[in-house]
Amino acid sequence: MSGAFADSYLGKLRGVIGSRPVLMPGARVIVEDGEGRVLLIKRGDMKLWGWPAGSAEIGQSIEETARQELLEEAGLTAHRLVPVAFSSHPADDRILYPNGDVLHAFAMIFHCTEWSGEPRPDGHESLDVQWFPQDGLPDDRTLAVGRSLGALQRYKAAGGVFQLI
Repeated sequence: MSGAFADSYLGKLRGVIGSRPVLMPGARVIVEDGEGRVLLIKRGDMKLWGWPAGSAEIGQSIEETARQELLEEAGLTAHRLVPVAFSSHPADDRILYPNGDVLHAFAMIFHCTEWSGEPRPDGHESLDVQWFPQDGLPDDRTLAVGRSLGALQRYKAAGGVFQLI
């Protein structure tokens, strides 16, 4: 997101509705390298490991959202994004932020194996960026990490069948 949170669509909406639950479209990006490792960011808000992800802005497609969040939070430019799953579970995709804001995420999950750039945190939304083997994920991670990775694994096992989780 360019600028401060307060200038974003969600930030402006929060100025009107406060911390009440809001339904929000967004994107998550699973970046996978040639060794099968996945890229996680240490989130600035929750201090947990998660995917590069974020909410859509007015006038932005879901693919543009994924590309923007990956660039902002991890320093990578996606060359190819493949939609593999959509996540909108009322309990599992309910996010309670440390400041009390509640969000029900409707997230398109993209898989990215082609990118340019070197992974780096932005120092605000992401505090660290690291590669992890899929069987060695950190314990201090968001619920979305395991659910989204499971969807990717089922997508691959089913020969590219899109997953609803």
